[in-house]
Amino acid sequence: MTDASTQSTPRATGPAGSGAEVGGPSGTPEAPITSSQATKTKTVTRPADRIFGSLASGSAVFVTLLVAAVGIFLVWRAVPALQRNEASFLTSRVWETTNIDDMAFGVMDLFITTVKVSVFALILAMPVALGIAIFLTEYAPARLARPLAYAIDLLAAVPSIVYGLWGLLVFAPAAAPVAMWLNEHLGWIPFFADGSGSIDAGGTVFTAGIVLAVMILPVITAVTREVFAQTPKSHIEAALALGATRWEVVRTTIIPFGKSGYISGSMLGLGRALGETMALYMILRTTSIPATWLSLNDSGSTIASKIALGYAEFNNNIQAGAYIAAGLVLFVLTFVVNAAARAAIAGKRD
Repeated sequence: MTDASTQSTPRATGPAGSGAEVGGPSGTPEAPITSSQATKTKTVTRPADRIFGSLASGSAVFVTLLVAAVGIFLVWRAVPALQRNEASFLTSRVWETTNIDDMAFGVMDLFITTVKVSVFALILAMPVALGIAIFLTEYAPARLARPLAYAIDLLAAVPSIVYGLWGLLVFAPAAAPVAMWLNEHLGWIPFFADGSGSIDAGGTVFTAGIVLAVMILPVITAVTREVFAQTPKSHIEAALALGATRWEVVRTTIIPFGKSGYISGSMLGLGRALGETMALYMILRTTSIPATWLSLNDSGSTIASKIALGYAEFNNNIQAGAYIAAGLVLFVLTFVVNAAARAAIAGKRD
């Protein structure tokens, strides 16, 4: 007989013939080895990736510093003139900078004209650009869509002075009778009421806004068209499979997908309109009558065209500082527009 005290406890082994022990010394099973522990991957950063990342980061920092430097320069050059200003810069409608010892200038009239002509141009250009983008991406045949898109993009390459000449010599005489008819029959509406400009001459916000709308149309159209073209085909095919018509596909699939791009393109066009100089300098007639907020029959100057008009007065830093202060207002206005656009886009994404 074999003594029980001398018998050994059999050990648990692995697969047959392997002889490998599963448990530890106490016979307790060990924790399984995970794949991440078994194979440790090491991320390899290539030199080209490091160089590209450094260049991208450096470019972002450079642009930020450049914009900040422009803002600092505008403030630095505007402060001496603002200290000599005898009028309220933000609310006064007077602009007198000829006598350096008796300067009185305000930006209110320039601000009203700038915002009014830009918003009017945007209201005209946005629906037209949306219709063109939808037509090119969904309705136009391929042999027509591409050349038509190129033709619209070419409008952005036309110099602004050419638009100004066309608006002054060709479009203004043709638009004057229309403005006069609107004023005569719809003058009770504030938009077509008598303003500070000569309606029969055509150098009003009405004429300038239409010309400006043609100028910003290719910018809005190009951005909107590219975003609409990125709509996933699966979304379109799913809508068609559910029995949607072509217009229902556009309304329920394409427009919601590209709404943020449409808003971005519109704000980009608005930024172009706010800073336009030569075309508005040539079309708008100068006047001493204060501008109104609503009438499209006003004349006057925008901030950018006023700076171009008064360039001859830059005899010293103080006089130049008055116009630089107006440019600072335009600089801040563009930031406000961009911030509003980003907020609108973020709201749509949420």
